[in-house]
Amino acid sequence: MREAEIKRKTNETDIYLKLNLDGQGSADVETGIGFFDHMLVAFATHAKINLFIRAKGDINVDCHHTVEDTGIVLGEAIKLALGDKKGIARFSDCFLPMDDALAFVALDISNRSYCRFDAQFFYKNCGDYETDSTAEFMKALAFNANITLHCSAVYGENDHHITEAIYKAVARCLKNAITITGVAIPSSKGKL
Repeated sequence: MREAEIKRKTNETDIYLKLNLDGQGSADVETGIGFFDHMLVAFATHAKINLFIRAKGDINVDCHHTVEDTGIVLGEAIKLALGDKKGIARFSDCFLPMDDALAFVALDISNRSYCRFDAQFFYKNCGDYETDSTAEFMKALAFNANITLHCSAVYGENDHHITEAIYKAVARCLKNAITITGVAIPSSKGKL
Protein backbone atom coordinates (compact mmCIF):
# COMPACT_ATOMS: atom_id res chain seq x y z
CA MET A 1 0.00 0.00 0.00
CA ARG A 2 1.16 3.51 -0.82
CA GLU A 3 0.63 5.23 2.51
CA ALA A 4 2.17 8.06 4.52
CA GLU A 5 1.77 9.69 7.90
CA ILE A 6 3.10 13.19 8.59
CA LYS A 7 3.16 15.41 11.67
CA ARG A 8 4.10 19.08 11.49
CA LYS A 9 4.12 21.47 14.43
CA THR A 10 5.12 25.13 14.25
CA ASN A 11 4.33 28.20 16.32
CA GLU A 12 1.39 28.79 13.96
CA THR A 13 0.01 25.32 13.23
CA ASP A 14 -0.17 21.76 14.52
CA ILE A 15 -1.07 19.24 11.79
CA TYR A 16 -1.40 15.47 11.68
CA LEU A 17 -2.16 13.79 8.35
CA LYS A 18 -2.59 10.17 7.22
CA LEU A 19 -2.85 9.34 3.54
CA ASN A 20 -3.55 6.21 1.51
CA LEU A 21 -3.13 6.73 -2.24
CA ASP A 22 -4.86 3.41 -2.94
CA GLY A 23 -8.00 4.24 -0.99
CA GLN A 24 -11.61 4.66 -1.99
CA GLY A 25 -11.97 8.40 -1.47
CA SER A 26 -12.85 8.52 2.21
CA ALA A 27 -12.06 11.67 4.18
CA ASP A 28 -12.09 12.60 7.85
CA VAL A 29 -10.95 16.22 7.97
CA GLU A 30 -11.01 18.88 10.72
CA THR A 31 -9.07 22.09 10.14
CA GLY A 32 -11.29 24.60 11.94
CA ILE A 33 -12.07 26.20 8.55
CA GLY A 34 -15.41 24.93 7.29
CA PHE A 35 -15.03 25.76 3.61
CA PHE A 36 -11.48 24.33 3.54
CA ASP A 37 -12.76 21.09 5.10
CA HIS A 38 -15.33 20.96 2.29
CA MET A 39 -12.56 21.38 -0.34
CA LEU A 40 -10.34 18.71 1.24
CA VAL A 41 -13.21 16.22 1.40
CA ALA A 42 -13.96 16.92 -2.28
CA PHE A 43 -10.24 16.52 -3.04
CA ALA A 44 -10.05 13.10 -1.36
CA THR A 45 -13.29 11.97 -2.98
CA HIS A 46 -12.23 12.85 -6.52
CA ALA A 47 -8.59 11.73 -6.12
CA LYS A 48 -9.88 8.40 -4.72
CA ILE A 49 -7.44 8.67 -1.82
CA ASN A 50 -8.15 8.12 1.85
CA LEU A 51 -7.32 11.22 3.85
CA PHE A 52 -7.30 11.89 7.60
CA ILE A 53 -6.38 15.40 8.75
CA ARG A 54 -6.42 17.11 12.12
CA ALA A 55 -5.16 20.68 11.90
CA LYS A 56 -5.11 23.43 14.50
CA GLY A 57 -3.89 26.83 13.50
CA ASP A 58 -3.98 30.51 14.31
CA ILE A 59 -7.30 31.01 12.54
CA ASN A 60 -7.97 33.90 14.91
CA VAL A 61 -5.44 35.74 12.70
CA ASP A 62 -6.71 34.36 9.37
CA CYS A 63 -6.75 31.02 7.55
CA HIS A 64 -3.48 31.48 5.64
CA HIS A 65 -1.08 29.51 7.85
CA THR A 66 -3.46 26.58 8.32
CA VAL A 67 -4.24 26.30 4.61
CA GLU A 68 -0.62 26.68 3.45
CA ASP A 69 0.78 24.29 6.07
CA THR A 70 -1.87 21.70 5.23
CA GLY A 71 -0.71 21.97 1.60
CA ILE A 72 2.88 21.43 2.77
CA VAL A 73 1.96 18.34 4.77
CA LEU A 74 -0.26 16.88 2.03
CA GLY A 75 2.52 17.41 -0.52
CA GLU A 76 5.08 15.73 1.73
CA ALA A 77 2.72 12.80 2.27
CA ILE A 78 2.07 12.33 -1.45
CA LYS A 79 5.81 12.39 -2.18
CA LEU A 80 6.51 9.86 0.58
CA ALA A 81 3.63 7.56 -0.41
CA LEU A 82 4.69 7.53 -4.08
CA GLY A 83 8.08 6.09 -3.19
CA ASP A 84 10.20 5.39 -6.29
CA LYS A 85 7.26 6.20 -8.62
CA LYS A 86 7.75 3.03 -10.66
CA GLY A 87 4.87 2.31 -12.99
CA ILE A 88 2.82 5.47 -12.40
CA ALA A 89 1.10 7.19 -15.33
CA ARG A 90 2.91 10.41 -14.30
CA PHE A 91 1.03 12.95 -16.46
CA SER A 92 -2.58 14.06 -16.38
CA ASP A 93 -4.75 16.98 -17.43
CA CYS A 94 -8.38 17.80 -16.86
CA PHE A 95 -11.06 20.32 -17.75
CA LEU A 96 -13.61 20.29 -14.94
CA PRO A 97 -16.92 22.19 -14.91
CA MET A 98 -18.68 23.28 -11.74
CA ASP A 99 -21.91 25.00 -12.75
CA ASP A 100 -20.82 28.45 -14.07
CA ALA A 101 -17.10 27.77 -13.53
CA LEU A 102 -14.61 25.86 -15.65
CA ALA A 103 -11.15 24.90 -14.40
CA PHE A 104 -8.23 23.46 -16.30
CA VAL A 105 -5.38 21.62 -14.55
CA ALA A 106 -2.30 19.86 -15.91
CA LEU A 107 -0.03 17.85 -13.63
CA ASP A 108 3.31 16.06 -13.99
CA ILE A 109 4.77 13.97 -11.19
CA SER A 110 8.19 15.03 -12.41
CA ASN A 111 10.29 15.35 -9.25
CA ARG A 112 10.58 19.01 -10.30
CA SER A 113 8.61 21.54 -8.30
CA TYR A 114 6.66 24.19 -10.16
CA CYS A 115 3.25 25.77 -9.80
CA ARG A 116 1.48 28.17 -12.13
CA PHE A 117 -1.81 29.41 -10.70
CA ASP A 118 -4.16 31.64 -12.68
CA ALA A 119 -7.58 32.42 -11.23
CA GLN A 120 -9.55 35.57 -10.54
CA PHE A 121 -11.86 35.75 -7.54
CA PHE A 122 -14.56 38.33 -6.93
CA TYR A 123 -14.60 38.38 -3.12
CA LYS A 124 -12.07 38.05 -0.33
CA ASN A 125 -13.84 35.13 1.36
CA CYS A 126 -15.89 32.01 0.82
CA GLY A 127 -17.29 31.61 4.31
CA ASP A 128 -14.32 31.48 6.68
CA TYR A 129 -11.86 30.69 3.85
CA GLU A 130 -9.89 33.42 2.08
CA THR A 131 -10.03 32.89 -1.68
CA ASP A 132 -6.38 33.83 -2.23
CA SER A 133 -5.45 30.87 0.00
CA THR A 134 -6.25 28.55 -2.90
CA ALA A 135 -3.09 29.64 -4.72
CA GLU A 136 -1.04 29.23 -1.53
CA PHE A 137 -2.39 25.72 -0.96
CA MET A 138 -1.65 24.62 -4.53
CA LYS A 139 1.88 26.09 -4.44
CA ALA A 140 2.64 24.38 -1.12
CA LEU A 141 1.22 21.09 -2.44
CA ALA A 142 3.24 21.24 -5.68
CA PHE A 143 6.55 22.28 -4.10
CA ASN A 144 6.38 19.70 -1.33
CA ALA A 145 5.20 16.82 -3.54
CA ASN A 146 7.86 17.74 -6.14
CA ILE A 147 5.29 17.97 -8.92
CA THR A 148 4.70 20.38 -11.76
CA LEU A 149 1.20 21.83 -11.44
CA HIS A 150 -0.66 24.25 -13.69
CA CYS A 151 -4.06 25.46 -12.44
CA SER A 152 -6.31 27.83 -14.32
CA ALA A 153 -9.84 29.06 -13.80
CA VAL A 154 -10.91 29.43 -17.42
CA TYR A 155 -13.96 31.38 -16.32
CA GLY A 156 -16.59 31.53 -13.59
CA GLU A 157 -19.00 33.83 -11.79
CA ASN A 158 -19.15 32.28 -8.31
CA ASP A 159 -16.04 32.03 -6.10
CA HIS A 160 -17.29 28.86 -4.42
CA HIS A 161 -17.70 27.17 -7.79
CA ILE A 162 -14.35 28.47 -9.13
CA THR A 163 -12.49 27.23 -6.05
CA GLU A 164 -14.24 23.88 -5.98
CA ALA A 165 -13.63 23.30 -9.70
CA ILE A 166 -9.89 23.88 -9.16
CA TYR A 167 -9.64 21.52 -6.15
CA LYS A 168 -11.61 18.81 -7.96
CA ALA A 169 -9.59 19.18 -11.17
CA VAL A 170 -6.31 18.83 -9.25
CA ALA A 171 -7.74 15.78 -7.49
CA ARG A 172 -8.81 14.14 -10.77
CA CYS A 173 -5.37 14.78 -12.24
CA LEU A 174 -3.67 13.32 -9.17
CA LYS A 175 -5.89 10.21 -9.37
CA ASN A 176 -4.94 9.64 -12.99
CA ALA A 177 -1.23 10.48 -12.60
CA ILE A 178 -0.67 8.10 -9.64
CA THR A 179 -2.43 5.20 -11.36
CA ILE A 180 -0.13 2.24 -11.84
CA THR A 181 0.09 1.56 -15.58
CA GLY A 182 3.39 -0.35 -15.83
CA VAL A 183 6.50 -1.38 -13.93
CA ALA A 184 9.17 1.09 -15.05
CA ILE A 185 10.04 4.63 -14.08
CA PRO A 186 7.96 6.75 -16.49
CA SER A 187 10.89 8.69 -17.97
CA SER A 188 13.24 8.20 -20.91
CA LYS A 189 16.03 9.23 -18.50
CA GLY A 190 15.25 6.23 -16.31
CA LYS A 191 14.88 8.47 -13.27
CA LEU A 192 12.52 11.18 -12.11
